[in-house]
Amino acid sequence: MTPTPPAAGREAPCAAPPPPPLRLSWTVWSLGAFFYLVAFFHRLAPAVMTREWMADFGIHAAGLGQLSALYFYSYWLMQIPTGILADRIGPRRLLTAGAVGCTAGALVCALAPNVFWAGAGRLLIGATVSVSFVVTLKLAAHWFPPRAFAMISGIALLAGIAGALLAGVPLRLAVEAVGWRPAILASAAASAGLALLLWAVVRDDPAERGFRSWAEAASGTARRRSRPLDDLGEVLRIRNIRLLVFIPAGPVGCVLSFCGLWGVPFLTQACGLAAPQAAALTTLLLVAWAVATPLTGRLTDLLGRRKPLMLAGLALAAACWAVLLYAAPRMPFGLLTLQAALTGIASSSFTVCWPLAKESAPLRLTGTVTGVINMGIMLGPTLLQPAVGWMLDRFWDGGLAGGLRVYGAPAWRAAWVLPLGWLLLAFGLLLFARETHGRQAA
Repeated sequence: MTPTPPAAGREAPCAAPPPPPLRLSWTVWSLGAFFYLVAFFHRLAPAVMTREWMADFGIHAAGLGQLSALYFYSYWLMQIPTGILADRIGPRRLLTAGAVGCTAGALVCALAPNVFWAGAGRLLIGATVSVSFVVTLKLAAHWFPPRAFAMISGIALLAGIAGALLAGVPLRLAVEAVGWRPAILASAAASAGLALLLWAVVRDDPAERGFRSWAEAASGTARRRSRPLDDLGEVLRIRNIRLLVFIPAGPVGCVLSFCGLWGVPFLTQACGLAAPQAAALTTLLLVAWAVATPLTGRLTDLLGRRKPLMLAGLALAAACWAVLLYAAPRMPFGLLTLQAALTGIASSSFTVCWPLAKESAPLRLTGTVTGVINMGIMLGPTLLQPAVGWMLDRFWDGGLAGGLRVYGAPAWRAAWVLPLGWLLLAFGLLLFARETHGRQAA
């Protein structure tokens, strides 16, 4: 029998495309997450090269803090532009350009003849890897269902911490074996290879592969075009976003100031630990932080609440950091190990900021929101790393070892007041945030 054609003027119904298969979603997203791993590697690499950089470039604690923080300065300044660009030109082009720029920055840093060029390399690395986390969350919003967003943002941080672990003992062993310059050159080669993969595999949205976009399904509307400054203004008019610019910077600033630069010197100079023990403790804190972060994201999804879990975590984190920073010189190594793990777990509550911020603004502005919040988060280590170094130099008692400054317990006690103060401020600000109950803003 001949099928009856559709009536004139009417089209045959078309089946909606299916959502992307999970294997494809994870493949696309994982390449963005791997670039975030590279970003975290460069973020914390100075922690195991402090003596080499101080000796090669003739700098003290304040100078070392500034050199390390140049990464954070450019990373911080690029967050809002990155968020706007993520909404405008898409993740694929932005990630690829970032990986190419990271390759160039690592080359400049590795070949630097003096501290000026080393700083220029750090500045370029920070500016170009700044796209990694913002774009990774943008990909998550398009390639995964909304209910998975909090957990995936935690897994993204887990990928970053894997980069931090590579910047710990493995990088230190490489530095001792071949020197810090060849080790950084190897990271440049890895970034170049990643740039090729990003361009070949990543796509901005499942629709480019013939699948249904989760972002369109969640918002229920097509993407609306508007001016970048209008998008930014719309985001900054939301009270939750303004508060979350400063809140997660407290716990993240503590973790990255301690594990990224000052933890090993503190544990060796003030607590009398050997360098391998100190490096192991900072690594343990990072691992605990990383493992707990996706679990915290999953827990907040199950609860359907954001503020209570984050408030409890910030209070616990403040108590744990106070014990770790001020009681560590009198603690046995076993107890100190347990305290480092607890501190990392408590600090993982900052990850609740991502779903809380995303749900506070329209979904079409995910990139801009992520850029604004990440700019606030990186404000913590950007200011705290050099500030701790400045306090150490201010309270230095004149001690030297091998021609380099050694800081006594009074200097360390004064320096740690700054990150702890920010953590307490974060708790107070969160009290004024609005609970979203896991529901996306219209």
